[in-house]
Amino acid sequence: MSKQIVYTEQAPAAIGPYSQAVKVNVASPSNMLFVSGQIALDLAPLGDIQAETQKVMENIGAILKAANLDYTNVVKASIFVKDMNNFALINEVYGRFFTSEPPARETVEVARLPKDVNVEISVIAIQ
Repeated sequence: MSKQIVYTEQAPAAIGPYSQAVKVNVASPSNMLFVSGQIALDLAPLGDIQAETQKVMENIGAILKAANLDYTNVVKASIFVKDMNNFALINEVYGRFFTSEPPARETVEVARLPKDVNVEISVIAIQ
């Protein structure tokens, strides 16, 4: 896989650990991994958004590893959060996993998440 970070001054710059866009050259669709939304299911009590985000990112890392991939292979992330006021705290933890060439991403505030968690993250990775 070749991965190129795309940036233009004609669109808003990233305001966190993500890229405006990521262009990939995929030899085969079988080189793509779609990771379902991960939550901190086994973390109790819920409420510490940074602990929840850490657990979610660890879950994603375990799934990537099972597919012989790692965080550098992630090209797209989707973050769903119950309270956008937690955006900076989530970003702080999330950013530790993408220290260079972060994936494209969106963050969306939602009314409710499964099991009443506070954050859910899904990713797409390319080999």
